[in-house]
Amino acid sequence: MSLPTRAADESIDAVQRAAYWPMPIARAVPAAALALVITFSADHSARFGLLTFGAYGIIAGLVLGAVAWLRLADSRVRPYFLTQAAVTLVAGVGALLVSGGHSSSSEVRFLFLIVTIFLAVTGFLELYSGARSRRRFVASGDWIGVGVLTVIAALAFVLIPPDYRQNYSGPDHVKRVLDSSVVAVGALGAWAAVSTVFLVIAGLSAKWGTQARAASSSPESTSTAPQAESENRA
Repeated sequence: MSLPTRAADESIDAVQRAAYWPMPIARAVPAAALALVITFSADHSARFGLLTFGAYGIIAGLVLGAVAWLRLADSRVRPYFLTQAAVTLVAGVGALLVSGGHSSSSEVRFLFLIVTIFLAVTGFLELYSGARSRRRFVASGDWIGVGVLTVIAALAFVLIPPDYRQNYSGPDHVKRVLDSSVVAVGALGAWAAVSTVFLVIAGLSAKWGTQARAASSSPESTSTAPQAESENRA
């Protein structure tokens, strides 16, 4: 690769990073809230899962739609992220609509259905966006990683039996019940927690990468390079 071509590629890379890094940070905020609410709540019922996921879906859908529209204006994958935002928003609204007025068994089925569809569709869209923009956009690897993580979470929900129920006694000899809703809500919180960490790392890495590129290509470093070379030769 010639030096002008390499410089052009580095310039494009820096511009993409500068535009992209706020996007994963913004996406991490509702995911972190979902993970914290589930982690510190003793109620892991299906209704609680529907309510918390419903709130997350609405907020995350609006956030993703806004940052995708503003930060991916020059990217070919923006329509896929806007579609992903719409799916997330619809899933959140649907979860809130079915969270009340139904039996507990019906709420469990709704929780599994809505969350599984959400994870499968958004995971595929994210994975496809990353694969489509591979080697053309700096965030393609991040999108592939999030997509794989989300698809794996969808498969985990498929493998959880909706009618699972087991009675057990803890160290305090208190009888408790571990059922499918507890497992599903816990798995949803785990997915949100891991996604939060991944998105924060992706956003900060992009930001620091932008600053590193800018520092290495600053006018001062460019102007002092020939001088340093002549001094070395001397």
